[in-house]
Amino acid sequence: MFYRPQDGHGLAHNPFNAIVAPRPIGWIATRGADGAENLAPYSFFNAVAYVPPQVMFASTSAKPDRGDTKDSVANIRETGVFCVNVVEYAMRDAMNQTSGPWPRETDEFAHAGIDRVACETIPCSRVAGAPAALECRVTQIVTLQGAANFAVFGEVMGIHLRDDCVIDGVFDVTRFSLLARLGYRDYAVIRESFTLDRPGE
Repeated sequence: MFYRPQDGHGLAHNPFNAIVAPRPIGWIATRGADGAENLAPYSFFNAVAYVPPQVMFASTSAKPDRGDTKDSVANIRETGVFCVNVVEYAMRDAMNQTSGPWPRETDEFAHAGIDRVACETIPCSRVAGAPAALECRVTQIVTLQGAANFAVFGEVMGIHLRDDCVIDGVFDVTRFSLLARLGYRDYAVIRESFTLDRPGE
């Protein structure tokens, strides 16, 4: 099968959503200028640089009460900070609850029954008990082609690692069953890993 996206795919669901998989999930916590907090998962998310450490996520839709974007990007525009929380399998249902198109005044931490704790380097909350959390300051917000498509880049200012996830000096994702997005309504769990030596090392 071949298709041009501009012509449509003719399938029941858009296959592009499932091709690039598995994708890490950035569970993005933000706080608006008014102090209202938001928590939402994004699977267009990744680390993009080592030194200084930098991450990005992309928001691809809008809400009527936020104009051209959603709560996360709107809050980041106001405060310039966000916290990326790593999602484990045990928190899958809570994460899914925070993915809804809730009104801007909804506090997703409270809505999904998620405990929060203050970040160390930025004025924002993070998910208490998350395997890891990255406190970030925005470096740029890039407007992408298409309506409501924005890529948010941030420099990591502080990193939280849950003690039981650090084994023999390594952050071990198999210790907590890392959750990843496949596409459509499908997810995957990482429960085992293997090692390959790079040529020349």
